[in-house]
Amino acid sequence: MAKAAVSHPLFARIYPRINAFAEAHGSVEHRQEMLAGIHGRVIEIGAGLGSNFVHYPAEVEQVVAVEPEARLRAVAEQAAANAAVPVEVRAGRAEELPADDDSFDVAVFSLVLCTITDVPAALAEARRVLKPGGELRFYEHVRSDNPRFFRLQRIVNPLWRTLGGGCNVTRDTERAIQAAGFTVKEVRRFVFRINGRANPGSPSIIGTARPST
Repeated sequence: MAKAAVSHPLFARIYPRINAFAEAHGSVEHRQEMLAGIHGRVIEIGAGLGSNFVHYPAEVEQVVAVEPEARLRAVAEQAAANAAVPVEVRAGRAEELPADDDSFDVAVFSLVLCTITDVPAALAEARRVLKPGGELRFYEHVRSDNPRFFRLQRIVNPLWRTLGGGCNVTRDTERAIQAAGFTVKEVRRFVFRINGRANPGSPSIIGTARPST
């Protein structure tokens, strides 16, 4: 049975401002770092506003961008027109990707695994659609390694999720990726401070993984 459509009307209205503020303070560089060197066919899972589209290298043949939230998807469709590479925006959920088995060279998760209800299912779907030897790229909010900061994340997480389109800042995303049958090849952990200040969503990772053999 198909899952119900995703609807976050409040978040969809405020997210463009949040994203623009983050990009003005460094997240553009984070996106570029995540996408550097990729090529071939790419599936971007949870494309949001399409903020990654202008950063894909010329070696990318096509991006299939899957976004379940209709308001965000409409913005992504507009962004696709100005993309650096061919982009096709599709409706769909991470847990049930509208794509064939073994059909992509790279799968991209960008600030979305924190919002997905069933992370193991989403990662299993990413593995399903990747070609043998394919690659997973990720840039995500994660739980802090600092016990005191993690306690703060746990306290504010219910409200954060409500206002942030389901964003769960207490997830150990690297461990989830490994548990889904991927081997993490590279990972950089950092705290994304804006104007020197950290917020509950600041602990982050950028990395690369491949399906374990």
